Amino acid sequence: MKYGMNLLLWSGEVNEEMMPVCEQLKAAGYDGVEIPMFNLDLDYAALGNQLDSLGLARTAVTIRGEEDNPISADAAVRAKGIDLTKKTLDLCAAAGVETLVGPYHSALGFFSGAGPTEDEWKWGVDSMRQVAEHAGEVGVKLGVEALNRFECYLLNTHADSARFVRDVDHAACGMMYDTFHSNIEEKSVTDAVKAGGDKLFHIHISENDRSTPGEGAVRWDENFDAIASCGYDGWLVIEAFGLALPEIAAATKIWRRMYKDEMTLASEGLKFMKGEIEKRNA
Repeated sequence: MKYGMNLLLWSGEVNEEMMPVCEQLKAAGYDGVEIPMFNLDLDYAALGNQLDSLGLARTAVTIRGEEDNPISADAAVRAKGIDLTKKTLDLCAAAGVETLVGPYHSALGFFSGAGPTEDEWKWGVDSMRQVAEHAGEVGVKLGVEALNRFECYLLNTHADSARFVRDVDHAACGMMYDTFHSNIEEKSVTDAVKAGGDKLFHIHISENDRSTPGEGAVRWDENFDAIASCGYDGWLVIEAFGLALPEIAAATKIWRRMYKDEMTLASEGLKFMKGEIEKRNA
């Protein structure tokens, strides 16, 4: 298993000022970091070199919005979403990113007032297939993320994600599992973890209040039992949120700090993840 920390807890951009944080995460025992890729004008190749020097591997996360929504009825808006995700993948390749995760299947925080239509599903699959073809060309995997019903409406359960990536039907396109969204939407955590099968490319470990994993109400025993039993051996990445990025805070409804400090959350969360995996490997 590989253990990572999502840098969104500190910032929406990873620049020189974030290097001391990355050094501390490496010293704490992390294998890698998850890079927010929202600003596409940064030098991600240089960032990759810096993280290589620290011995930190990396994954990345991005989103799409209403103006570049891949399921929009407007073909020009869909095309913009496809182009931006392709550009993000180019930057991922430059930075040495293994997997790009996130809800880039549709617009974050945008709602039609109903569930997805057949056309929206088709547009989403067609858009993602074009993205997946590019991902395959640049050597980056896709981990498509379902979000709870309060954050999007295209993919709300992990069964939705599994059906979606199988409809996309490309080797580079898989799904990710997230304990926070599962805690809200899933009746069976075990079924949700196992929904992806060989298409499960990534896992986010996140507490029910987005604070330190292991200190809240997520059904952790069932989650880690299912992760162990399905044979998953990839990235476990902590995703916790503070107030670093106003746009994310608005979408995720994070208005207050729910932890002592960021590095304590990271170190305690890593200890928790490793302990749960070790118990099941004993």
